[in-house]
Amino acid sequence: MSLTRQLSLFGIEATVAAPHDLAGLLAGPGQVVRMGGTARVSVVVEERWRAAALVAEMRDRGFAATCVATVDEHLGVRTPYSTTLAPLAAAWLLGASKFPPLGFALNGRRLRLWTAAAGYRERFEVTWRLGRCEDSVEITMQRALATVGLPTEILAGNARSGPALRLTGRRRLARLAEIIGDPPASAPPDAWP
Repeated sequence: MSLTRQLSLFGIEATVAAPHDLAGLLAGPGQVVRMGGTARVSVVVEERWRAAALVAEMRDRGFAATCVATVDEHLGVRTPYSTTLAPLAAAWLLGASKFPPLGFALNGRRLRLWTAAAGYRERFEVTWRLGRCEDSVEITMQRALATVGLPTEILAGNARSGPALRLTGRRRLARLAEIIGDPPASAPPDAWP
């Protein structure tokens, strides 16, 4: 029996991969830094499959991404410095602090990147880590998820990992899978919604 997926207005099929999709990493634990008229986006992940998926996603957007080991045995995935990413940095940085821009919205491609970097599945729930963030960012991200039909609850975090958002229920996970598309080739069978 062949399963067919309904196309979603917010799903990855609705848009073409573009550099501004990396805002999905910034929605979570990703960071952006500026240097002159350029910027670089990076994120630290714990599993090798996540690093492989993110390198592939960055390359799909025209960036020769690299993956490096961190001192705490995690993996850092980053783009090179690029003028293409300067507008993203300008939108997300207020001084040295990362804030979502006014009107920030998620779509399938942005949510796919956030899920690849910091989405953790357990049976019928997915938890997205936000990383260390300024107050109220979790509320902004919760609203962005609700706008695409994914209501979540906020989970308190710690100083290292920051808060997280949790989506619960089979129907909601099916909606998430519809939005973010098929799992990356590197993902373990139960890691992707």
